Amino acid sequence: MSTPQQTPTGATPDVDRSDPAYRAWLKEAVRRVQADANRSADTHLLLFPLPERWGVDLYLKDESTHPTGSLKHRLARSLFLYGLCNGWIRPGRPVIEASSGSTAVSEAYFAKLIGVPFIAVMPRTTSAEKCRLIEFHGGRCHFVDDPRTMYEASAALAAETGGHYMDQFTYAERATDWRGNNNIAESIFRQLRMERFPQPEWIVATAGTGGTSATLARYVHYMQYDTRICVADPENSCFFQGWTTGDPDVSCDSASRIEGIGRPRMEPSFVPGAVDRMMKVPDAAAVAAVRALERVIGRKAGGSTGTGLWSALKIVAEMVADGRRGSVVTLLCDPGDRYLDKYYSDAWLAEQGLDVTPYAEAIDSLLSTGVWPEASPREPAVQ
Repeated sequence: MSTPQQTPTGATPDVDRSDPAYRAWLKEAVRRVQADANRSADTHLLLFPLPERWGVDLYLKDESTHPTGSLKHRLARSLFLYGLCNGWIRPGRPVIEASSGSTAVSEAYFAKLIGVPFIAVMPRTTSAEKCRLIEFHGGRCHFVDDPRTMYEASAALAAETGGHYMDQFTYAERATDWRGNNNIAESIFRQLRMERFPQPEWIVATAGTGGTSATLARYVHYMQYDTRICVADPENSCFFQGWTTGDPDVSCDSASRIEGIGRPRMEPSFVPGAVDRMMKVPDAAAVAAVRALERVIGRKAGGSTGTGLWSALKIVAEMVADGRRGSVVTLLCDPGDRYLDKYYSDAWLAEQGLDVTPYAEAIDSLLSTGVWPEASPREPAVQ
């Protein structure tokens, strides 16, 4: 399936760009978005406890402490600056986004900050808590029954209202300054400077737009580090298949059960040539991992965190088995209180036909023995 090309709303001027009133509004909007970054301290790098004798340290970059509670706060800030400076976001006109939740929450926050309306186009299955947060920040939810129609519905709404379709899935990788400027990659390496393994062997990310993995990989290459980037992909997503086959037109018919990651097409912001490895992670394994995270460090997290943590733990097991020392970093993407009715609900797991028991046992085996069980639960043939 080919990726439709979007002509950004606002490319044809319907305001006088030289009008002093517009210029004053633009300057103030950019100032407000930049001031948000100035007010925000960096997010924490949490240590996941492992036996010291293993010689491997595992960290989680806790993006849940952003003002809007997720990794997507960084992306939304970048997208708003990109849209404002390109002249696409205009006073009084709505910003529209296709999102399964967290990006929409963050974009609603920034829209309110600069005083423009916001509409989130999202699957009807999006968690009720995310919808509440979007509306709390002044946004409006527009639901679609088929997640594959979010793109067209967003573009149609932009055309109908004269607003701007932000299109995170196209612009995520180009709106972020991957060379530095306090992006997530630069932050991770700065925070590791005093650790015993300051240059991680691996950084594990998950893919929704693909923008985070692109930023991490580009920064690593730009800084000439030896760190490698692994992308963990959930079920009902085509990134893994597209990466392994080299086919940019792959697609899948089912929606991802892991909110915020997994896509039915290869998104334009995903840069497969920049990453070193991908893992396909069963959804039940992701749920088992976030439940293990709560037992180990007392923090609930969303399913995207569990998808990345499962892959990070497998990499830790490989390093221990090979006698390699070093560090591994993954992301705590958003808080688990947004998903109490999903990943922390046994009734939801039963409804979805997900059995987390064998995956929980695999994690427990690793943490107690340092060995990944030979009879590992269901895994894809290629990693």
